[in-house]
Amino acid sequence: MIVLLWVAPAQAAEKEKPKFSPGPISSFAARQTIEQVTVAARPFVSEADLRAAFGKLNPNDHGVLPILVVIANDSDQTLSLEFLRVELMTPDRRRLEATPAADLKYLSGPPKPDMTPGPIPGRTPRLSRRKSPLSAWEIEGRAFSARMLPARETASGFFYFQTRFRGGSTLFLAGIRQAQSGKELFYFELPLESQQVSRSAGRRVTYRNMPIPNPIPLAK
Repeated sequence: MIVLLWVAPAQAAEKEKPKFSPGPISSFAARQTIEQVTVAARPFVSEADLRAAFGKLNPNDHGVLPILVVIANDSDQTLSLEFLRVELMTPDRRRLEATPAADLKYLSGPPKPDMTPGPIPGRTPRLSRRKSPLSAWEIEGRAFSARMLPARETASGFFYFQTRFRGGSTLFLAGIRQAQSGKELFYFELPLESQQVSRSAGRRVTYRNMPIPNPIPLAK
């Protein structure tokens, strides 16, 4: 009886969590196809999009930019995403690595701890730390977590960067491999524009068997 009483509230809480859909990959302005694998990305900065994904939490208010990434595997090979690497290059060519979702709640900065005076004059004030807004379940719950991607399947989720969005930034993804052979696909390069630009205005770029020179190798 005790076990049943514990499981029931947990299941109810799970059902209460709102679902989030990334939408069709064809709706993304920034997308690229290599060897029947399509990667698409979109920065989340508008209030409507942020509310749909994170509810009342706006990660941008805390210095964190969420970028939604969708990977569609239209090939006949299972893909390994175990070594997936993601970097954001800003217009001034500053390169940022994605921050693990689990680490965001430990970031310094707002909200700052409250300072309350000690009981004895002259003593150092006590620190009362508030719970970080970035500890909300949506941060880790919506993060990209797939490690394997079977043929004809799609995976999606957010990567987080400690920056604000700037038009003209570029997202780089590397490390996608064919699980059976270990062959690594060429890296993906996705120019990001502001969400005011029509999503249907993006041009789908397809690369076949020609290698793509990498002017800025991703950090290993």
